[in-house]
Amino acid sequence: MEEIVDGVNSLKINDSSKKNRIQVSNTKKPLFFYVNLAKRYMQQHNEVELSALGMVSAIATVVTIAEILKNNGLAVEKRITTSTVDMKDEARGRPIQKAKIEILLGKSEKFDELMAAAAEEKDLADGEEQS
Repeated sequence: MEEIVDGVNSLKINDSSKKNRIQVSNTKKPLFFYVNLAKRYMQQHNEVELSALGMVSAIATVVTIAEILKNNGLAVEKRITTSTVDMKDEARGRPIQKAKIEILLGKSEKFDELMAAAAEEKDLADGEEQS
């Protein structure tokens, strides 16, 4: 059993881009859910890929998330890719094209410093609430 565990632990999966990809849809999740998730992914992987397909609102959300992270000094833009994807319209049974956007963001030079300051501020606020 130990050999199997060692074997699984030593596996290298080349598709690391999937681990740090956030696919935004029209699920009505709050904007800052995605912003905070993107921060966490950048802490773990040094970069995050934001992706949206089809829905104008999802594409707008991806752009807004990227802009919030950049304007707060947390992220730098590495790549933006736009394309169209051929899909089948389930209702009509015919092919349609959907817009797709992918934005790759990397940690800014001040990312760790800014995240530490935010965590410290939160700890202070939590301490005040308890007293």
